[in-house]
Amino acid sequence: MITVRKAEQGDAAAMGRVYVDAWRDAYPGLLADAGLLAMSPERQAFAWARTISRQSDDNFVLVAERSRYGIVGLASGGRCRDRDARHDGEVYALYIDPNHQRGGAGRALLEGMFAALREAGCRDGIIWALAGNPARTFYEQIGGIEVAHRSAETFGECHEEVGFEFPELCLLQSESVLRS
Repeated sequence: MITVRKAEQGDAAAMGRVYVDAWRDAYPGLLADAGLLAMSPERQAFAWARTISRQSDDNFVLVAERSRYGIVGLASGGRCRDRDARHDGEVYALYIDPNHQRGGAGRALLEGMFAALREAGCRDGIIWALAGNPARTFYEQIGGIEVAHRSAETFGECHEEVGFEFPELCLLQSESVLRS
C-alpha cells in the first residue's frame, strides 16, 4: 500500500537517495554522464532538508511511502515559478525510485500534489519534463497536454524541456494508467 504525506526533516536522506537513483536511471544518454555520476545522495539530502524547511501554505514537499520499503518517491510543487506563465501552479519535481516505478507511487504523488495545489487556490498547473525522458509519456497518459517548450541548462549543457498542462489539476482515470 502507498501512503502520501507531507515530507519531514527525517525523510531527507531517503529522498536524496531516491532523487539520485531516479536521475541516474532516467537520464543516461540525455544528460552528461559525468554530471550524473557526480551526484551525491548526501548532497541531495542536504538540499531536500533545506527545501522541506521552507515549506509553506503554497509551497510543499510530499513523499510516497510503501509499507516494508519506506520512501519510494517524492514530489515538490507550489505556485508557478514563471511569473509570465498562464498557469497558477507547478509541480517542480516528481521522482520515483526505479525499483518502485509502475506501482502507483507517481500517480498517488500527483494526486496529492494536485490536492495541495487546489487547496492553495490554484486552478491549473504545469509539469516540465526533459524532452527525451521516456517517463514523459506518463504525463500524457494521465491527461497532461503538451503546451510549451523551453531550453534549460543542466550540468553545463543545454537541453529542451516540454511543459505538460493539467487544466483542472485532475488525472485521467484509465485502468491502464492506474498501474503507472
